[in-house]
Amino acid sequence: MAAHDPIPVEEFDYEALAPNSSLASNMLAGAFAGIAEHSVMYPVDLMKTRMQVINPSPSAVYTGISNAFTTISRAEGARSLWRGVSSVILGAGPAHAVYFATYEIVKHAMGGSDTTQHHPLAAATSGACATIASDALMNPFDVIKQRMQVHGSVYPTIGACARGVFRTEGLRAFYISYPTTLTMTIPFTALQFMAYESLSKVLNPPRTYDPLTHCVAGGLAGGFAAGLTTPLDVIKTLLQTRGTTNDVAIRNAKGLWEGAAIIRARNGYSGFWRGFGPRVITAMPSTAICWSAYEMAKSYFNRDRI
Repeated sequence: MAAHDPIPVEEFDYEALAPNSSLASNMLAGAFAGIAEHSVMYPVDLMKTRMQVINPSPSAVYTGISNAFTTISRAEGARSLWRGVSSVILGAGPAHAVYFATYEIVKHAMGGSDTTQHHPLAAATSGACATIASDALMNPFDVIKQRMQVHGSVYPTIGACARGVFRTEGLRAFYISYPTTLTMTIPFTALQFMAYESLSKVLNPPRTYDPLTHCVAGGLAGGFAAGLTTPLDVIKTLLQTRGTTNDVAIRNAKGLWEGAAIIRARNGYSGFWRGFGPRVITAMPSTAICWSAYEMAKSYFNRDRI
């Protein structure tokens, strides 16, 4: 090579794992994305939980998102919209680190990193594997979060909530909703990842780093997946908040089918769609933020390691 010739730079596909990319980089990017997603949209998530609770107290009956926001802010103070957010932040970091690391590893193993082709099956499978791994870490934090979100919650801190739930209901309470959670999150994540990969392929064929594309594709994919899986989310909320009610049937509900039967008996089929609006409204910006933050962090780490 002549002395004046430029030194060649090894290039790699942005969407593929870089030749010197590390697992730590993907985990850091995922943790950053998870914390950003959950913390920004937390108040809307709290309103969704309130609207999904069966047999709430008369002062906690809401007719819509704006009504819920106004009622909660006036009656309990604006700070109440953030009750339990520390549980989400504490759990979202490690859970999303595992989530996106698993996603990248499985997608790469299935050939999904080849951006010249469309790989919906690889995207769906990697998403399903990712949520199985991450939900095992996140489920206890999600239980604590929802116990603190309900109207009249007596827990001042996440530590007090964790101790109270463990003392009165045992360790099983933190995982009673795990099978139902997986029943919801596996199709949700599979649909979301498949939609995201498909939309990204259409909106950004070169698959270069493009913040606007990642934001739009993430938001549309999240809203689509959230809308279809709302009934399962309603059942999950019933199981995770069962210890806060005096309703004997709800307190004794042990799983997906019992929870579904209670909802059907009390509210009919329309009961499975309670909180649909807040769930979609939460999911669209949440997944837009999550994918934007993840792709930005991944781009930064990969560029930094060339």
